[in-house]
Amino acid sequence: MGEGEEAGAILRVSQALGIFYLGTGRSQGARTGGGTRRVLVTISWLLLCLLAIPDLRENEAMAKPRRQQGILTGMPFMANLAPRTFVDALGRKIYLAKAPIRIVSLAPSLTETLYAIGAGDRVVGVTPFCNYPQEAQAKPKVGYVRPNLESILALQPDLVVSPLEVLRGDSLEKLERLKIATFLLQTKTLEDIFSQIQTVGRIAGHSAQADRLATDLRTRVAELRAKTNGLPRPRVLYVLNTEPFITVGPGSFIHHLIELAGGANVATSAGAPYPRLSIEAVLSEDPEMIIFPVGEAEGIPEAEQHRWRRWTTLSAVQREQFYQIEADLLNRPGPRIVQGLEALVRILHPDVLDAPASS
Repeated sequence: MGEGEEAGAILRVSQALGIFYLGTGRSQGARTGGGTRRVLVTISWLLLCLLAIPDLRENEAMAKPRRQQGILTGMPFMANLAPRTFVDALGRKIYLAKAPIRIVSLAPSLTETLYAIGAGDRVVGVTPFCNYPQEAQAKPKVGYVRPNLESILALQPDLVVSPLEVLRGDSLEKLERLKIATFLLQTKTLEDIFSQIQTVGRIAGHSAQADRLATDLRTRVAELRAKTNGLPRPRVLYVLNTEPFITVGPGSFIHHLIELAGGANVATSAGAPYPRLSIEAVLSEDPEMIIFPVGEAEGIPEAEQHRWRRWTTLSAVQREQFYQIEADLLNRPGPRIVQGLEALVRILHPDVLDAPASS
């Protein structure tokens, strides 16, 4: 073997074992003793490589059982082991060996979904706002927008499920470093909600229940759409927050619900899912109805609702068209969303639910 071939062989073996071969250049004039030094270096590297081989074999043997024990890791090496693969809202591939049995939910809508598909017994941690069903209120609380990672870790979850807007940045990175599998979801339309119910069902091993629920919800929506089709569309302002004033626009599922219920969202041209509108923009659009979400956990207080009456030029103010809707039903993209849609239809078109569906 020539000098170049010998060095190349050592380099390849060293790289294969994760060892870097560090060589030093020498000038043509520095030849004395070079052969001896080269042989010594070669022998030293070969010895290191030979000594490393048993350790590598031992590490590989030890690693195999650990890989098979994972439930849901999100690591590429699970690709050949996992029978199911899921892609979350960030495009991250999650590989599962079996359904997780300890789940932390970081949103009321996801908690409701897990209970609705029969997987409530697998929920081990929730947010302070997870108030439905009643059993969920007894679960350990782990925070919301900034979840307590120590609390999550203490619950030893197999999986954390969260909306994309709740868990991101440092919190997500820390969970990944702790090897806690995390699945993120994002909701833009009503269909997204039904698809997510089915996805969560497959993840939790409750596909049949989730599919039945999603099918039932889709059927009820189709019936409501048939009833509101062709009706006049009143201009609607939905007050999601007052200070600062935030409403809903295209790209939000509530905007989609307003349209399905037979209304015209005055923030359609805002170009953002949850835009901040100036009062000048609201006055210009002149809503005929103003709707406020209300509830114990979230909603617009009565005092803030009353302040809207000072804008006396608004059609909604002149006609006393102020309405309240249960925030838990309309603001949560979960299995009770069709109840929220029905409540919205009763506000916009009070008599339509009592009339037969149009053909």
